[in-house]
Amino acid sequence: MNHLANSTSPYLLQHAHNPVDWYAWSAEALQKAKDENKLIIVSIGYSACHWCHVMEHESFEDEKVAAVMNEYFVCIKVDREERPDVDQIYMSAVQLMTGRGGWPLNCICLPDQRPIYGGTYFRKNDWVSLLFNLADFYKTKPEEAEEYAVKLTEGIRQYESVQFVSEQPKYLKADLELIVDNWERYFDKVEGGMGSSPKFPVPNNWKFLMRYAHLMKNDSVAEQVKLTLHKMAFGGIYDHIGGGFARYSVDGRWHVPHFEKMLYDNAQLISLYAEASVWQFDPLYPEIVDEIITFTKRELTSPEGGFYSALDADSERVEGKFYTFTKKEIEDILGGNADLFCIYYHVTDDGNWEEEHTNVFFRKESDEQLAEKLGLEVKELVSKIKASRDKILKVRSKRIRPGLDYKILASWNGLMLKGLCEAYRSFNNQEYLELALQNANFIFNNLVNEQGRLMRIYNSKGSSAEKAWDGAFLDDYANIIDALMSLYEVTFNEEWLYTAKKLVDQAIAHYYNSAKGIFFYTADDDEQLIARKSEIMDSVTPSSNSVMAHNLKKLGLLFDDVSYGEISAQLLRNVVPQIAKYGSSYSNWAMLLMDEIYGVNEIAVTGQGAEEMRIGIEKNYIPNKIMLGGKKGSLPLLLDKFAATTRIFICKDRTCGLPAENIEEALKQI
Repeated sequence: MNHLANSTSPYLLQHAHNPVDWYAWSAEALQKAKDENKLIIVSIGYSACHWCHVMEHESFEDEKVAAVMNEYFVCIKVDREERPDVDQIYMSAVQLMTGRGGWPLNCICLPDQRPIYGGTYFRKNDWVSLLFNLADFYKTKPEEAEEYAVKLTEGIRQYESVQFVSEQPKYLKADLELIVDNWERYFDKVEGGMGSSPKFPVPNNWKFLMRYAHLMKNDSVAEQVKLTLHKMAFGGIYDHIGGGFARYSVDGRWHVPHFEKMLYDNAQLISLYAEASVWQFDPLYPEIVDEIITFTKRELTSPEGGFYSALDADSERVEGKFYTFTKKEIEDILGGNADLFCIYYHVTDDGNWEEEHTNVFFRKESDEQLAEKLGLEVKELVSKIKASRDKILKVRSKRIRPGLDYKILASWNGLMLKGLCEAYRSFNNQEYLELALQNANFIFNNLVNEQGRLMRIYNSKGSSAEKAWDGAFLDDYANIIDALMSLYEVTFNEEWLYTAKKLVDQAIAHYYNSAKGIFFYTADDDEQLIARKSEIMDSVTPSSNSVMAHNLKKLGLLFDDVSYGEISAQLLRNVVPQIAKYGSSYSNWAMLLMDEIYGVNEIAVTGQGAEEMRIGIEKNYIPNKIMLGGKKGSLPLLLDKFAATTRIFICKDRTCGLPAENIEEALKQI
């Protein structure tokens, strides 16, 4: 075993038996490179990554390849989910060098960590040839290597940065129209989503476009959102047997998934489909939400109430083997009901994707369309398909399972906590709230240290977070704060809100750069890497800076704290010039811009019937709102608003309308 044997990371432990003399990212490994004047291989991935496994099997398990790596390099393995700060730096380097990124990510660095070459997946022969060439280059031309490292490191420091904007521009609806006009060119109007392939869900994109369609009354954008939500839920990217979405589809039809299931995707998709249910109801949406939550409870929930990170793409070293079936297997399981199931999910003898005879389940027709075609009652069709799915799930559960990444990350738990709150908000299902409260309590029992600061990682295999990585990053703070505010809005328990405020103050103290008007990703007392970066662009998850900007806007209103609002405004000012160029990469920022343009409705519900009134209000789609109130409360906006009767106050721009006695009156004010 190599130096990874005592790691807490499931990904690093996967490599503990490689003949490569792997080290974790550590002072010991970095010092060894300096002492021996060796180049460093920084190899980054995550446990559910299919191509990471492929490169491991082809290269890192090969004795001859390992011999070259061990002779000329100090080899460091990094779990990108444990150390996104390290990943961020070397991903920037590879994107600057090659114009693209992904995992596995492999960077060759000077002994002082500065990169000189990098890429993603390498075939074995290419990898060995590259290593020999770079070792020789460093030995014979060290000056050239140094020169390149200087330029590349400067590029990394400038990459994904923004200029400080001091003057407050006037934001207009035309700014939103420009963003969406440029964006619409990339819409796939047949299969939903954007572009051709691969296709990622990117829930934040569709949440912005849904709100835009509603507030701007844009029917064509609304249709694109509905098409995308429908196609994703019907596609093979969705697990029709066990619930939950895979990370992306490799094709343009959402048919063939890249089979890993990530907590962060499913958390955000709960939020998206829950909000869509209030926007323009479709019975498909609550069904998808409930199935994702059921999957999460069954397969990604720890006994302590935390949520695990991911399920692998592979089982038995074969991608998707756990999820796919031959027609013969379906017939053996279902007997006489197999034909109907095979029609419903397009199962064929030859198989419906590249793996011969195996099938990825997907849908095309609605239940109503198919029932009519087959001459069945809709209820009968749905009942038979549900019974068949239950049987297949039972059989599937006995298969060799994909690997579980049992890391529990603060950031991703924040996303799931928010998703559960959004689901409760939309459907008033008490189970969703109970799961949310269980998770919130887990976070504060396990991921907050004695100083009141967050820790990123809780390892459920008996290892404390301190043994893995005892710090936290900006996304941990941003997503937990966001979730706590959502939890307050569905419980009116101010403890959650005051906890969020404390965490915001911690984040400002340790991460905010007032001179540049942006948050760093790492804290001021974290390990100093070759660059201190900021995460600005929204990707498969919203960027930590955009989430913090929303948090500060919201807390500024709730606590009537001008300083929070000023930081939020500064963040948005800095980023606004970038948004229109590529809306997809700034969709969470665009949502904040929309709130600035349309204003935020602060809806205070006070009195004995506050909870019933809150539930009633939530049935109306008001995307630009904050809910507050209860039977009692100490927030500035609630002062003097409690009376014997239940009342609703609609406030905007520091002004409240007359109290309304019922929801209809309140909605008229909005």
